[in-house]
Amino acid sequence: MQPVSSSPVRLYCFPHAGATSLVYRGWQPLGEPHLSVRGVDAPGRGTRRRERKAAGFHALVRSMAEQVVADLLAERERTPGLRWATFGHSFGATMSLAVAAAVARQAGAAPVRAVLSGAVPPRLQRPGELLASVTDEELLTRTAADGGTPPAVLADPTMSRILLRMLREDDAVRAEFAQEAAGLRVDFPLTLIAAQEDVHAPPEKVWPWSAHSSAQTCRVGIEGGHFAAVQNPKDTLTIIADATGAGER
Repeated sequence: MQPVSSSPVRLYCFPHAGATSLVYRGWQPLGEPHLSVRGVDAPGRGTRRRERKAAGFHALVRSMAEQVVADLLAERERTPGLRWATFGHSFGATMSLAVAAAVARQAGAAPVRAVLSGAVPPRLQRPGELLASVTDEELLTRTAADGGTPPAVLADPTMSRILLRMLREDDAVRAEFAQEAAGLRVDFPLTLIAAQEDVHAPPEKVWPWSAHSSAQTCRVGIEGGHFAAVQNPKDTLTIIADATGAGER
């Protein structure tokens, strides 16, 4: 795969279920100098915690797309020729691709690439809410076993309550994916990242994302479990920089 340009790339990163853009706070110093990282939050969370929450998949996509468009246009005024890309992990992968499609329409410029990590395409996901009958205690146990949440968060009563609320909110949105996002199609290229030991999104279930784009798809297999891509950000950023051309000199 040959990157088309070495001009700067703005990378918009979408968090997994129950998380905020805080998970990407430490990524910028690790990245290539021509790759700038910007986390994207849902309204009511993280950097947007004072805003009213968006109800449902489509409202969430609209709100996050507005955030990205505003940031992208402002950055392009400061950096002419700036390109953009997206990265989404797990729950954030579907959201990132839907938002990328919306931003491309609104801004009149497609992303150079969308990177989807540790996620199963909507049509392969189990329908309906998965956590409705799961107790809080069991959900915390599952979350701890997955290894993507700091132990300090799980041990703190206040923080764990917030985590549980966000996980259940995201599960309600995820329940809409099979119906609302299954027909999502884009014309820009994808990079798919799948961890070999991921029990939630093994490689054979990640690769079918290629059907969601009419452009080239690149598959990248990595070692580790479900959260390998976000737990090894330097390696992930290298993959993204190579795919977008941000690593060129």
